[in-house]
Formats: sequence, C-alpha cells, structure tokens
Amino acid sequence: MGMKFLRLMAIVVSGVILAGCSSKPAEEKTGVYDPLEGVNRKMWALNYDYLDPYIVKPAAVAYVTYIPTPVRHGMSNFFSNLSEPASVINNLLMGNGRKAADHFNRFWLNSTFGLFGIMDIASSAGITEHDNKGFDDALGHYGVGNGAYVMLPGAGPYTVRNAAGFVDSAYFPLSYLNVWASAGKFVVQGLEGRASLLGQESMLENSPDPYVLTREVYLQRQDYKAEIQAEEYDPAEEEMLDDYLDEYSY
Repeated sequence: MGMKFLRLMAIVVSGVILAGCSSKPAEEKTGVYDPLEGVNRKMWALNYDYLDPYIVKPAAVAYVTYIPTPVRHGMSNFFSNLSEPASVINNLLMGNGRKAADHFNRFWLNSTFGLFGIMDIASSAGITEHDNKGFDDALGHYGVGNGAYVMLPGAGPYTVRNAAGFVDSAYFPLSYLNVWASAGKFVVQGLEGRASLLGQESMLENSPDPYVLTREVYLQRQDYKAEIQAEEYDPAEEEMLDDYLDEYSY
C-alpha cells in the first residue's frame, strides 16, 4: 500500500472525523442531521418517482426474468467475496476477533474450493456469514458521528462518514478492480438487492412520509453496522426494515 495510501487514509479519516464531530450537537438533539433536507427531498423525488419505476425496477425485473438463478447466485457470491478481506481488517479494528476469523475463513475457502467465490462453500461448511463491515463502521464504533445526511441521485442515502469507506478499496482484492469491474460489482449487487424487494413495495407506499422513513431506517442501519447501542434502538424493527431500505440505496 505504501506511503501514498497512508497519506490518503489520513486525509480521509481526518476529514470524516472533523465533519462527524462538528455534527455531533445537532445529532444529539434530534437524532438526525439533515441540513440539506430541501435538496435531499428533490433528489428523493427523482429517485423514487422516476429513476426507480422507469429504470431500476424494470432492470431488476428483467434481471430476474432472463438471468438463470444459478448464474445470478454465482455472480452475487463472487462480488460479495471480494469484500471479505476488508471486513476482516475492519472487524479487527472494532475488536470483533471471532467475526474477523469468520470473514477470513470464508474468503480463503470460497476463493479456492468455491472457484474464486462463485460457490459459497464456506456456508456449507458451517461458517457464519456476517454483514460486511466498512472502515466507516469502525469509525462510527469509536464515536465518530454520521455527519450530514445526503440523498444522492441514482445512488440513494449516504452520510459524510460513509466517505471513509473509500479506504476499503485499497485492500486486496478490491484494489485490483478496474473501473469496469467496480461498476459491474455495483450494478450486480444493486440489481440483486432491488430484485429481492419486488414484493415489499407497500411499506413505502403506505408511509405518510417515505423520505423520513427511509432516512430514519438508514441512520438506524448505520448505528447497527457500527455496533452502536442506542437507547431507543429496536432490533426487531431494524431487521424488518433493513432489506427494504436497500431498494433506495442503489
């Protein structure tokens, strides 16, 4: 990785920590820091009213209809496997030794006996599959706030702290992906996520304010991934809403 990577990581971490800490008072008062709500709502309308119904959802339906299930699962497994080494490091940073060991064992088993991750041999061997952890989750675990909430056109919700996840791309094997491979990973995982939610669209449709619902669940999900125990956090509610939130996190 070298000095160039270390300098880059220092810049990213410093920027995120400053932004996150500066937003702490606002987050502590309301639980949400959304200074760009007016703009964010316009971006939400673009995503929810136009990009999803006319582009993303039709693409997901075509993906499910025309791509054979074994091929879909193979591609999904392959791209998911690429993030395992970063999760090893980030779990170690968070003090999750057992989870780090699971990610490590899943990676080498699936990369070798699973044909570069196409087959999920590790699950068959009884190794637990955990959520991937990003460097932004590690920062959040040690008290760095989310920072400003932002709704990006075509990409969905993000926070300033999420920018620290860029560090993960410097780890093997993600560091070896070119622009097209990275785009392929983004598209395949996005289509898989949207396809899995085709039967759950009524949740947002029945909400009096879908924007607020998405924001609340997304921020709750951020705390969950960073393993932050909030007083009003409801694990059952998070589990129910988590998958649906991914629909608008393209």
